[in-house]
Amino acid sequence: MRNLLLVLWLGAATAAADTQITVPSHALMRLPNAGSALQLERLEVADHATLLIPATLTELRIGQLLMGREARIGVAPSEQALRLEVLDGEIAPGAWISAKGAAGSYQRPATAGREIHLKLHRLTFDDLTLDVRGGRGTPGYAGLDGAHGQPGGCTWGQASAGHDGQDGSDGLAGAAGGKVTLEAAQHVEVERLRVLLDGGAGGEAGAAGRAGRGGKAKGCLLYGVDGAPDGKPGQAGREGPAGPDGALQVLRF
Repeated sequence: MRNLLLVLWLGAATAAADTQITVPSHALMRLPNAGSALQLERLEVADHATLLIPATLTELRIGQLLMGREARIGVAPSEQALRLEVLDGEIAPGAWISAKGAAGSYQRPATAGREIHLKLHRLTFDDLTLDVRGGRGTPGYAGLDGAHGQPGGCTWGQASAGHDGQDGSDGLAGAAGGKVTLEAAQHVEVERLRVLLDGGAGGEAGAAGRAGRGGKAKGCLLYGVDGAPDGKPGQAGREGPAGPDGALQVLRF
């Protein structure tokens, strides 16, 4: 954990001052919130390392991009598009650029995959995945359980029935997949680039509230008091619909 924090601190301290950045193997680094545009002479994300791009960055130009095996570049969700230009790149198998939307929560809705404008002048790679899927929808609220009935009493008579459980609410729709505009030189083999554009899955259905138990029977000296019936359970909500898929446009130059 200390090594991870050190890498994050060093990355934030040096990224703005140095146009050459290296993320060591198995490390995590975040680019600083130093402005909306950044130009790097060289960026290396080593094997199994991850570089995070903040939401405030809308333009990133890289002279030489090196990504090792299973290397990751994570792009924070934002309503603003990210323009990413690579002059020369070498990508190892399993590399991944993720600009997925965030899943919805009870505090904030799901967000769409980020819009990406990717311009590739030269790129050597076997495979590369660009993920702009939408975030999963907010889950539905669980229904409240029904209250239990009061037991019978020798002085106040019959027991009361249990109350019905409430219905769960429906999950909300997933967010849309992102839009990708891919500009590539004629010799870049764009068919090796896998782009994930799916809309986010719908939010989970809210669970049904459980039935309240009926009041228990009571045996008294002169008579008995019958128990009361249980309430009825609520109905579960429905899963939200999936969000719309994103779109891909390929341009050659």
